[in-house]
Amino acid sequence: MLQRPLAVLVGPPGSGKSTVGAALAERLEVPLRDTDQDVETLTGTTIAELFVDRGEEYFRELESEAVRAALESHGGVLSLGGGAILRPETRKALVAHYVVWLDVNVPSAVKRLDMNVARPLLLGNVRGRFIALDRERRPLYEEISTVHVDTSEMSIEEVVDELCGRIPHGTKES
Repeated sequence: MLQRPLAVLVGPPGSGKSTVGAALAERLEVPLRDTDQDVETLTGTTIAELFVDRGEEYFRELESEAVRAALESHGGVLSLGGGAILRPETRKALVAHYVVWLDVNVPSAVKRLDMNVARPLLLGNVRGRFIALDRERRPLYEEISTVHVDTSEMSIEEVVDELCGRIPHGTKES
């Protein structure tokens, strides 16, 4: 029997996908799966190193496969990398799932990300790069999300409380 994620978390860097995902999975007493970690485990290297050594396109191919596999087999909370929604096949696969778009405004994102060097697409001018990525990806997050939560001014606990009140158990809202 195939499992389905209870919730799939998407959103820009710094929105809280990993942190909220871990807290939400703990609260719901289900496992957390992170497709970025899946790719790192598969390749034995970091995403930043993959970008440098093999390029973004190679990483996106591995990421797409990791998302597909997780959507078919994971029964808990699933966290996707910020750019996973760039691939049309991934967006198409997400249509059948309960997708939570964790959003964040620029000042909050920059504060959360400024010192994080493990994000290859944000190297250099973090604020400028975040704005450019957000402009490109925002319509895609909107397209595939079931629920939209702005985490900018919320604590992790507040986000988890809100999501626990909104996530249907095993069904996608209409």
